[in-house]
Amino acid sequence: MERTSTEIVKAAAITAIETPADRGAVDSELAYLAPAAAAALGMLAEAIKRGTADRESVVEALKEAAVHERFADVLAAASENVMDETEDPFDFDARLDADNLSGAASQVRDLFRWL
Repeated sequence: MERTSTEIVKAAAITAIETPADRGAVDSELAYLAPAAAAALGMLAEAIKRGTADRESVVEALKEAAVHERFADVLAAASENVMDETEDPFDFDARLDADNLSGAASQVRDLFRWL
């Protein structure tokens, strides 16, 4: 039983997503973006658990939407930002942070190759 994303959302009966920013905890654009992305993925997981969406359809939809690429892009951009902000390009701590972020981006991309 393959369902479209619209059908999945309707079956999940989600009426709203509240983020920390909505509750006044944080005042920035990122306070809305990151929790909204996490909530969207949480809705997909919940739809699979409830049986309102089959896992193959959800995984294929995530792959088609290139969710892994966008997540990896965030990590890669953070890695570049670390190196741009450091005064000494040979600073061990900065390079370690940048390398860890870059490595995580690569692993996210690799994970989706196995699906």
